[in-house]
Amino acid sequence: MESIGADLETMKRVPLADKHVAMIREIASERSYAAGDVIAEVGDPMDEFLYVLEGEIEIADPYSGERMIESTLGPTQFMGEIGFLNEGAWTLPMRAAQDTRVIAAPREEMLALMRRVPELSDHVITVYAARRRRMFEESRSSIKLVGADRDAAVQRVESFLRRNRLPYQSFDLDASDRESVALCTLADHTPAVIFNKDEVIENPTPGKVARRLGLDIDSCRETVYDVLIVGGGPGGVAAAVYAGAEGLCALLVEDTAIGGQAGTSSRIENYMGFPTGISGADLVYRGEIQALKFGTRFAMPRRVEGLEKREDGLFCVTLDDGAQVCAKAVVVGTGVQYRRLPLDRLVEFEGAGVYYAATDMEARFCKGCDAVVIGGGNSAGQAAMFLSRSANHVHLVVRGDSLATSMSDYLSRRLESDSAITIHYETEVSALHGEDHLESLTLNGPDGETRIDTNGLFVMIGAAPNTEWLKGHAMLDERGFVITGENAGGCSQFETSTPGIFAIGDVRSGSVKRVASAVGEGSVVISAAWAHAMA
Repeated sequence: MESIGADLETMKRVPLADKHVAMIREIASERSYAAGDVIAEVGDPMDEFLYVLEGEIEIADPYSGERMIESTLGPTQFMGEIGFLNEGAWTLPMRAAQDTRVIAAPREEMLALMRRVPELSDHVITVYAARRRRMFEESRSSIKLVGADRDAAVQRVESFLRRNRLPYQSFDLDASDRESVALCTLADHTPAVIFNKDEVIENPTPGKVARRLGLDIDSCRETVYDVLIVGGGPGGVAAAVYAGAEGLCALLVEDTAIGGQAGTSSRIENYMGFPTGISGADLVYRGEIQALKFGTRFAMPRRVEGLEKREDGLFCVTLDDGAQVCAKAVVVGTGVQYRRLPLDRLVEFEGAGVYYAATDMEARFCKGCDAVVIGGGNSAGQAAMFLSRSANHVHLVVRGDSLATSMSDYLSRRLESDSAITIHYETEVSALHGEDHLESLTLNGPDGETRIDTNGLFVMIGAAPNTEWLKGHAMLDERGFVITGENAGGCSQFETSTPGIFAIGDVRSGSVKRVASAVGEGSVVISAAWAHAMA
C-alpha cells in the first residue's frame, strides 16, 4: 500500500477492520466526552490513539473558537497525524462536537501493536501521512510566522518548518485582513513567531519551535540506545529504517532538517524506481516515516558537539544544549556542507539574497528576476533547472571549462539546451552589491567583468565534511573525511579506527557522492552496528 500518496477522502471511506479494532480494544480503555469538551489542547503531546465509537470530533479555530473546517471525525475514524509516531504535539485544538465515546490506547502500546500487525500499521500510517500532507498544503496550524520575509531569524524558522513538512501560516506585516492585524498587534508590529493564539516566541529559533512541538528528546535522555545515528540525510535515514526493522533501540539526531543536502534537491531523476523523478525532500520523508513506523526516534534540530567513550564501552555524545546521549554504537552520516565563498559581505547577505538551498521557499525571492547558481555538481544543476521555472533567467557559474567531470550527463545536456539557462564557464563571482539585501553581483570570466542584477545567489560549491566533533575518535584524511575499513583498521567496510563507530555516505573518505550509494551504505552498516551493540 502506498503510504504517502493515498487520497484522504478515499481513506475516510475505508474503516479499520473489525479484527483490528478488537486488537486495539485489548490495550485501550473507553472514555466519554460531552459536547464542547476539549479533547486535545495545542501543545499537548500526542500520547494516545483515540478511535471514535460514537459521536463527532472537530478541529476548533484557536482564535474564534468556531469549527475550523467542515470535515469532522465520526464513528470508525480516529484522531491524529504523522506526529503521533514521534510523540509530537498537537498544533490544533480538537473538541467534541457532540456527546462522544472513544477508546483510547497508550501510544507506546499502540505502536507495538502496529509493529506486530502490518495491515493495521499500513492503514493508520496512510491516513496519518495524508492528514499531515493536507495540513501542510493548506497551512492548517497554530504556528504563525509574522513578517517572515523581513527577518533572517524568522526565515530560519520557516526553512526548518518547511523542510520538515511541519504546517505553519505566514502573515505579512502590511496585510490589512483582521487576523493579520491582530497578529501583528500581538507581535508589536515586528517579525515574530506566534504559537497558538497568544504566545509570542521571543528570539525565535528552530530549536525553540521544535521544543514547543515535542520534537526533542527530553523524555528519553536516560535511555541507553543500541545505536545513535548522527545526521539525517539519505544514509542516516536508511540506517534508521534498518535499525528499527531489526528491533534496535535507535535515535537519529539531525541539526537542521531531515534530508540533508539531498533534501534541498528539487528533482532527482536517477534514483531507481522513480522514472519521472522525485524531490529529495519527498524521498527522504518517505524513509523517515518508515523509520518512525519501526520505532526509531528522531531528535531535531540538535547538533552533536562532542564525543567520549566511557570505560564501560558506551559512546556518549554532547549535544548543543549540553545534554548527553549514550549508545552502544554510533553511525556517522553527517554528510558535507557547501563551502562559503571568500567574498566581502557574503555573511551579511546570507538569508537576504544569498542561499545554500533551492526550494520553493528560496525560489519565491527570484520570481520575475535573474537568479545565479554557483557550482558544477548535480545539486547546482538541479537547482538551476528548478529556479528556471520562476526566475526570468538563470546564470550557472562554473569555475572549470566543462561539466563533464562533475555532473551527470543527462543533467548537463539538459542545462546546455535550455534557453532559460546560461552557463558561464571559467568564471567566478568577484563582488556582491546591495544595501540591506543583495541587489546585484559581479562575474569575472574570460571576457572580463559582467554585472548581473539579481535577488538570489545560490552557492553550491565544494564539500566540507562535518567531522570536527570526531577528531581524536576516528582517523580523518587530509580534507577531514572519515577513513573507514581496512585503511582505518576497521573490521567492516564502514567501521572507523574506533570499534563501534561507523561512517556512511558523503562524510566517508572515498565514498561515491550519490543518494543511492548513501542509502545502500546506511542499510548495510546496521548489521555491523548490531553485531557491535550486541557483543
